[in-house]
Amino acid sequence: MTSQRGDQALTVGFDIGGTNARASVVAPDGSILDTVSTRTPQDADGLTRTIVQMVEQLQDKHEIGAVGAAVAGFLDPECEIVRFAPHLPWRDDQPVRKDLENALGLPVRLEHDANAAAWGEYRFGAARDAETWVFFAVGTGIGATLMHRGEIYRGAFGTAPEFGHITVVPGGRVCSCGKQGCLERYASGTSLVDCAIEIASRGGYRGSDLYREVVEKRASGHDIMAAARAGDGLGVAALESFSIWLGRGLAMVSDILDPSLIVLGGGVSEDADLFLDAAKASMASNIVGAGYRPLPEILCAELGAKAGMIGVADLARQLR
Repeated sequence: MTSQRGDQALTVGFDIGGTNARASVVAPDGSILDTVSTRTPQDADGLTRTIVQMVEQLQDKHEIGAVGAAVAGFLDPECEIVRFAPHLPWRDDQPVRKDLENALGLPVRLEHDANAAAWGEYRFGAARDAETWVFFAVGTGIGATLMHRGEIYRGAFGTAPEFGHITVVPGGRVCSCGKQGCLERYASGTSLVDCAIEIASRGGYRGSDLYREVVEKRASGHDIMAAARAGDGLGVAALESFSIWLGRGLAMVSDILDPSLIVLGGGVSEDADLFLDAAKASMASNIVGAGYRPLPEILCAELGAKAGMIGVADLARQLR
């Protein structure tokens, strides 16, 4: 069994998704030493038992000092309570941190998943030494974090910043949040499908290999990205629309917060070579004072899908 003390303690970081839960032992330098995974239970008691079992499995080989859990949902500003997690069974202001501490007998840190990933990038990835910067995660939806001088900005009620749900097209595409025209519906991985459907509905690119799949609503965002990479006309056009909207979103982030750096994370960022230049151009042309002010640096995240586990494990280490 490995053993480290104090600031050098090994900690566990959880990434708990609606389908799968992963837990990794993370060293003080951000390296992952061990990982276990399982299916995510759909009831709160079952999820707690599963978390305990996964930690116990890791404790067989490592001495664990604390546990962190990255949660996709609304937490209170103190990160004690899960108010709502759409893909998890925690509801109604459940005191998840306290419940897990009691079950594990270890210090526990909860954190919003985007904030956890941002902290990982700040400590060990693309945002090292950044002072005022934004993590902008583009995947199924859009998640974001603002950090200033090493602190995560949460807002008065713990939900800031929700850039993905700023209305950019009044009366536009229906969003899962219940609103219409959210940025998320124009500049996320799933929005690629909507972009392709709209283009195809106007009769464009009928000769495209992707056209039938789009019209029959069988195409995914991954399919459209792959088609764009292969040079398919409909895929390229859909990605162009996505890029323009992403740039507009980044321009809004810059107008509101004026960061020196924006780090693009999330699954879509893995294909950034296909759209990043176009998104930067869109941002530069849509920003207030275009041509007369410095633009933020745009970098891609370095830690990938492991950022949340690494980040929340590092935050948990501070509890020691």
